[in-house]
Amino acid sequence: MSNKKQIPFCEVEALSHILHQEHKRIVFTNGCFDILHAGHVLYLQSAKTLGDVLVLGLNSDASVARLKGKTRPIVSETERSIVLGGLEAVDYICIFTEDTPMELIRKLKPDVLVKGGDWQVDQIVGADFVMSYGGEVRSLEFVPGISSSNIIERVVQRLST
Repeated sequence: MSNKKQIPFCEVEALSHILHQEHKRIVFTNGCFDILHAGHVLYLQSAKTLGDVLVLGLNSDASVARLKGKTRPIVSETERSIVLGGLEAVDYICIFTEDTPMELIRKLKPDVLVKGGDWQVDQIVGADFVMSYGGEVRSLEFVPGISSSNIIERVVQRLST
């Protein structure tokens, strides 16, 4: 299984250079995207409207487990990458192993850094760095009540009844 939109971490800096030479406006977001849902899709579509190219940093399986607990992720990084790669809004995906995407942001140097509305701009990892060179940081509208955790809870409840 592979995903043509997935790029290795070691190629991000070169991709950034090429896209900036082509005067493309790079938008970056990141997340676990474990159990893709409507909120994710709407969020990524909205993020894409802010530029020419949407690069998505995807937490590795190990990173998700550290952030969300040993029972996560439900869906492997390979499968999550393939599903996300099937979305028209997403142009590139890079899996990162750290708990935050800071190193990825430093290599990519996006024009726009975005997160969901449950994040305040001053809490977004990399915000200071992106703003230091004139980039923009945005917190996009959050769809309340839709989350991977809520879906998992619903499944567990339905299985126990």
